[in-house]
Formats: sequence, C-alpha cells, structure tokens
Amino acid sequence: MLRGLVIALLLGGNLLLVGVPVSLFGLLKPVMRGRARGLLIRFIAWMGERWVGQNNRILDAFLDTVWDVEGPDDADRDGHYLILSNHLSWVDIFVAFRVFHRRTALVRFFLKDTLRWAPIVGQAAMALDFPFMRRYSKEYLEQHPEKRGRDLETTRKSCSRFRHVPVAILNYVEGTRFTRAKHAEQQSPYRYLLRPRVGGVAFVLASLGDQLDGVYDLTVVYPGHQITMWDFATNRVPRIVVRVRRIDPPRELYTTAITEPGPVREHFKQWIDARWREKDTVIGGIVETESIPAAGRDLR
Repeated sequence: MLRGLVIALLLGGNLLLVGVPVSLFGLLKPVMRGRARGLLIRFIAWMGERWVGQNNRILDAFLDTVWDVEGPDDADRDGHYLILSNHLSWVDIFVAFRVFHRRTALVRFFLKDTLRWAPIVGQAAMALDFPFMRRYSKEYLEQHPEKRGRDLETTRKSCSRFRHVPVAILNYVEGTRFTRAKHAEQQSPYRYLLRPRVGGVAFVLASLGDQLDGVYDLTVVYPGHQITMWDFATNRVPRIVVRVRRIDPPRELYTTAITEPGPVREHFKQWIDARWREKDTVIGGIVETESIPAAGRDLR
C-alpha cells in the first residue's frame, strides 16, 4: 500500500512538473507561425519525452517487474508510424510509452473528448497534439443521424496535423479494454482479443498514408494476470511481456477508399482480421507456455 501511494505521488508530481509548463507553452501555438511554430511544437514534444523518461525511472526505482520486450529495432525518431495494439489495462499506456521511448517520436493516442477539460492533463494533451475523439452511442446516432461519421471526420482532421511533424500514433483497435464478459458478449472469434474496430485505423491510413514510414503491431501480455493500475503500482505484476513486429499494409490500402463501403474497405477488413489472428496466436503462445525465459530488466 505504501509503495503504491509513493508511486502515485511521484507520478502525479512529475505530471505537474511537466504538464504545467507544457500547457503554458501550448497557449503560444495559435499565435505562432512558420519555423518558430515548428520549433515550439518540437520543444513541447521534447518536454513530453522527458516526462516519459522520468516516469520510467520512478517505476524502475520502486518496482521489481521484469520487462520481457522484443522490438522495435528499425524505427526512426523522425519518422511517422501507426501502432496497433491490444488493450488490457491502463498500464498499457505506460507500456507503450516505455517501449517506443527514444525509438520513435513521442507516442500519441486518441483520447475521449471529455478529457479535454481535465485539469492539466487535458491542456497538456492538447498542447502535445493528442487527437481527441467524441464517440456517439448507437441510440444517440439513431436520434441524430447527421452526427454519423463525425468521429471519423475528427480523426482525419487530427491526423492532418502530423503530416509535417514526427509522430507515432497509437490505436487501441478493439476500442475498449478486454474482459471475458465483453469477449463473450461480442462472441469474438479470437481467443484472447475482442473484435477489431477498423474505422479509426482506416482514417489514419487514409490521412497519413503517403507520409507513414511504417505500421507496428504492439502485443502486450501480463502472464497469468488480469491487472489494474493499482496492481502494477503495488508491485503485484511480476512480468510484462511485449512483442513488437512490423506489419506494413499493402500499398493499395493507403487510400481514402478504405473509409467508404466497397471492395477496398473489405480488403482492409480482411487484412486486419488476418493480423488479429496472428496476434491471437502470439498471445496464446505467451500465456500457454510457462517456460518462456524473461529477457531481463529492460531499461529503455
């Protein structure tokens, strides 16, 4: 309990230490133009990377968790990447930040639009150009059909900001954290994954297709555990297994046609399904094999 409280305080303090100045510098972005604005954006991203690095040092100092990580080995910090991941816990965010830290540009991921108004967190995320998305329920869309497709349009506009700025966009393709209840409700055809939601991925590919330097599949497993952030902070997660592999889609899928009904979109759905089945096999190999050796403490 004490360890968890100390970690929470230190992570919160690091958020304040970096989040406040990032938010203040972010206020300058609308009034700056040209090269000066580009330098400001890079400086704010640099501060975000310092935040990630300090979080890693805090966690390493207090936790005994072993990080069994493979990849990525061919990424470029000045590149544009799309990262597709499964989703199990809030810990996944710390995992993604850690694994890609100093290997790609600062990882950004889609946030709920309501977080825009969260003190410090929302303002810092806006300054760092995290894309926000407002999701509408099925019931709401039935009453307001004019809103249909608005969330995907927001995705497209958000991605357009990154055309000239290095970025790694993380997409949790399942759209929600995995639970056995959700798995059963969906009647998912995969053993360890929920059904993929391809809309957000499609709009990233359509918006940044000609700029993307690669697409990575991020697989995260907590062997033998379905964990919470509190489990992690209280040192009850002995090992985290991460596998990263490159899965660049066929070039014919880098087109706006994948966002509209038709043969190209169907081809894209089949491609995602094939990758998801491969990921399911990778996860199965990890959770079902007790003799996988840990790769040692990964200090990236």
